[in-house]
Amino acid sequence: MSTSSSPPGDRAASARTTAANAGSSVPELHVVGVQAAWEEVYRAQVVPLYRFVFARVGNRPDAEDVTAQTFLRALPRLRRGASEAEVRGYLYTTARTVLADHWTARFGAETALPDVSHLSAPVATPPAADAAERAAALLERLPDRYRRILELRFLRGCSVREAAAEMEVSVGNAKVMQWRALRRAAALDGGQQP
Repeated sequence: MSTSSSPPGDRAASARTTAANAGSSVPELHVVGVQAAWEEVYRAQVVPLYRFVFARVGNRPDAEDVTAQTFLRALPRLRRGASEAEVRGYLYTTARTVLADHWTARFGAETALPDVSHLSAPVATPPAADAAERAAALLERLPDRYRRILELRFLRGCSVREAAAEMEVSVGNAKVMQWRALRRAAALDGGQQP
């Protein structure tokens, strides 16, 4: 945790000086059609982001640390050509993640799964005696393609992709066909239920 009372801008200046002394170049970001250095993004966003973080942590040292960590995480991942709104949105999303990490580190406790050993196992209920017969009769009443997709998906346990390949249709077509088949089956079965 930082004990420095310098504002975020002064910390950035020392970081820039350190980077310059190390001979590293500052990567650039294209923001709203203008080539801008990372530090310009930092200058434009640091104060509102710091205020956002300060309102959530309530003290200056933690707010400075979280703000700095947010920029350290976000800036390398920002893409060229991002608009100002996209940059701001990504920074605030990153800040929320850093805040969550901050609170977890500060107040987090290991979450343990509840002990369920004393609970009895659920009782398996056998399917209704006529369920298999009803399902077979219902499938017989469906058009061939609807019956085939339901058999592949639910009786043979194929994935949508596998069923689509088997039926020689696209995955999207298989999904639509399955949805329509289920709706048709529900409509046909509606009159048979007690």
